[in-house]
Parts: sequence; C-alpha cells; structure tokens
Amino acid sequence: MRLDGHDLAIEDVARVARDGAPVELAPDARARMAASRAVVERYLAEGLPAYGLTTGLGARVVERLPDDALAEFSRLTVLGRSHSVGVRLPTDVVRAAMLVRANGLARGGAGASPEVAELLLALLNRRVHPVMPSVGSIGAGDITLLAHVALVLAGDGEAELEGTVHAGGRALTEAGLTPLSLAPKDGLAVISSNAVSVAWAALGLVDARAAFASAQAAAALSLEGFRANLSPLDPRVAEARPAPGQAACAAELRRLLAGGSLARDGGRRLQDPLSFRCASQVHGSLLTALELLASALEPELNGSGDNPLVLADEIVSTGNFFVPALALAADGLALALAQVAALAAARVARLLSAQLTDLPQNLAPPGSAGTGMGALLKITGALVGEIAHAASPATLASLGHPDTGVEDAATGAPLAASRLAGMLERVNLLTAVELVVAAQAVDLADVEQLGEGTRVIHTRVRELAEPLRSDRPLGGDVERVAAGLASIRAS
Repeated sequence: MRLDGHDLAIEDVARVARDGAPVELAPDARARMAASRAVVERYLAEGLPAYGLTTGLGARVVERLPDDALAEFSRLTVLGRSHSVGVRLPTDVVRAAMLVRANGLARGGAGASPEVAELLLALLNRRVHPVMPSVGSIGAGDITLLAHVALVLAGDGEAELEGTVHAGGRALTEAGLTPLSLAPKDGLAVISSNAVSVAWAALGLVDARAAFASAQAAAALSLEGFRANLSPLDPRVAEARPAPGQAACAAELRRLLAGGSLARDGGRRLQDPLSFRCASQVHGSLLTALELLASALEPELNGSGDNPLVLADEIVSTGNFFVPALALAADGLALALAQVAALAAARVARLLSAQLTDLPQNLAPPGSAGTGMGALLKITGALVGEIAHAASPATLASLGHPDTGVEDAATGAPLAASRLAGMLERVNLLTAVELVVAAQAVDLADVEQLGEGTRVIHTRVRELAEPLRSDRPLGGDVERVAAGLASIRAS
C-alpha cells in the first residue's frame, strides 16, 4: 500500500492495523512534503512569525523564541507533552494511529521533514509499536497521546517489539532503524493531530459494520422462529415513508428469508410486537449512523488537521484540529447501537413467551422438567444496561473545558470513539444470545422450510451450539456463537 495523503480508506486502516499490510510513502507525497518543508525552512531563515515554529505554544504564543532555541524547542515540544497515563492502548489502535498520522504528514500541510513519515512507516512495517498510555486527550488534538510516538521516533520513550517492551532507542536498534533528530516543527507536526481518535473511530466503524450484519442475521432468524408477519418488510411500506436506511435493511431481511415457508405463507398474527415489526426501521437508523461516521472520517483520514498549516507559500494558524463532526457521529453510532440492542433483547423476551409464540414457555424442550432458556433474560438485561450506559453522549461531557489561556474548548472525540469497542463486544454477545434463542425457537416450531439465508444461519449456529434438550449451562454456547459471528453473518 502506498500512502499519498489523499486515498486512505477505512478498510486500509484495518488492513495495516490488524493484518500487518506493508505500507510505503508514495514518491509524489515525498516531493510534496519536501516542498512544504522548504516553506518552513524559509520562515526559519527569514525569522517570520509562525505558531509553534518561532513562537511558543498555547498561552505562550505571544513569546518569540530565540533563534538559537528553535531546534531544541522541537524536542521540548514532545518532552513537555508526553504526559498520558493509564493502560496502554491496544496494538491495533497504536498501529492505526501511526498510519493515520503518516498519511496526514504525506499530504504536506504539516511541514514535517519527509524522513519523519518514512520512519513512522518503517516502524509499522517492522512492528515497532510505541507504548501509548490511553488517557490524556480531550478531542482538540491528541497531543499528549501522540507525543509518546514522537518520543520513540527520537529514540526515547518505550516501544514494544515482538512482545517485549524496550526503551525506544533499543527497540529501534533491534529493528535496524535509526532515530531522528527532530528538526524545528517536526515534533509539533507528529503530535498536532487527532490520529488516535481517528484510529479508534475507523476501527470502531469496521467492527460496527460487522455487528450490523450480524444483527440483521439474528433478526432474520428470530422472524423465522417467531413465525412473524412479514408485511412490515414489504417494499411498498418503506416507499410510503422513505426513512433513512429502512428500505435497504428490509430488502436484506427479505433476501435472507426468501425461499422459505414464512415468506411464502405469511406469519401467524395480524400484527406482531414492535421489536419484530420495527426491525428494519431501527436497523436502518444504525445503517444511517454508520454512513454518517464514514463521511465524518473521510476528511480526517485524508485531510490536514494541522495547526499551524503550511500552504503553498505561507504558514497560517487554523482550527482544523477541532473535530466536532467526528465526535458527534461517534455519539450517534453509539446511540443507534443502543437502540438495536434494546430491540434484540425485546425479541429474545418475546421468543421465550409461550403466550406469544405458541411454543413451550422459555423454549424448554417438550417433556422437560427444566426451566429452559428463561435465565438468559438476565444476560440480555445486563448487556443492554451496559450498552445503554456506554451510549451516553461523550460530546456533552466535553463542554465547558477549562483552560488558562486560548485552548478553551474540546470535542470529546477520543471518548466518543474509544468507547465503541466495549459497546460492540457487548452488542455481539447480545446478538449471539438472540441467535441461540432464535435457533431453539426454529427447532421447536418445526419450521417447514427456512429461507435461503436463514437456513445457512441456522446451520452455522447449530455447528457452534447444540439444541437445548435439557437444562445445561448456556454461557459457553453464547460465547462460541459470538466468536463465530463472522461465519454466521456471511450467509
């Protein structure tokens, strides 16, 4: 993969972060960075004012730096901001952040030396991962997080290599790399970015897309087990009120159910509970939230969020590092996931109700003296509670940020994006519970013929979890199905 500052896709981030895809700097990007760096060198030679280059940072912007302190200031910029605390960021997030920042540098607006981007990519290719504590950004540039990457570039800090954490300089040596002497503005160029927030959001989006597909598969199997009325999925229904995403989700559910007896003969009831009847509306809202986050990520993956920003022949101050659209889109995705989770839990409860399904209470096997699957409602309740708690808007918590000088606002983007991982783990567990319960309902209902898609879904669930024939622990079944969602949603 070649980085040129313009064409980095969300899927590319996951390929490099998780699959270790090799990456290099495109020749035109190197030339662009060299031209941008020439502007920086001219400002230095002529003593022109530029934020963070010839002046101090933050509230110290009014202070002019002495000429003999400019090189040292780049190093101090990093050392004075390497203050993050807490648990280490996961390796995939670190790798994604390094890639995103390298692509931002490749665009040229940062004015960094080309060697900075090349060393970042070399770290990725040789799997040298700076140790980055996770707490320290409020969404106005992930400066205190990315400073730990800049430390390693300069041979300081700590980095993980082949499972062992070394001093940064030793990790570079072990990988056959040489540390950089950060030239004026190089230190600020590495850290003046939202690359960590963007990395969290990009990986979260990849995982949320997969969770959406799994939720669709589970809803389809539940429709089969409940023998639901499919009229809400009629394309004419969506045309009557074309809500965002509804028609696409309904069409996918119809595809999964096509060829089955439910699609041919219709359901048992004139009107079903909302959790069945409104699946395409709620899932459509999630689909819309996924699209919104993707559109918010695009300018962050392939734009210049630098301050100051190097243009063709000048350096200007900007607010491009402020990312409220990204934070709000991540909040929206979290809220949409909570809605989907609540509906899934409701369908599980309905499937366990003999009054609504005409099946044994709690889907207990006929003739069994046990309680069946009723206790799984404790699991769904706990999961929905955790998901709902995590969905609280992070952007609200960022309002009214205190500061002693000019940095008096924040977006909350890191929190908005980082909490998606924990939410998605729980959403997938909830989806797995629904699949286990729906498969049991299908078996007890003795469905004449499943749809082309739901037949595959049911088969794959049964490969991971046997039917309940007498009471036994079901937690292992749920966890195996959650681990196997990739094969189930591929139907």
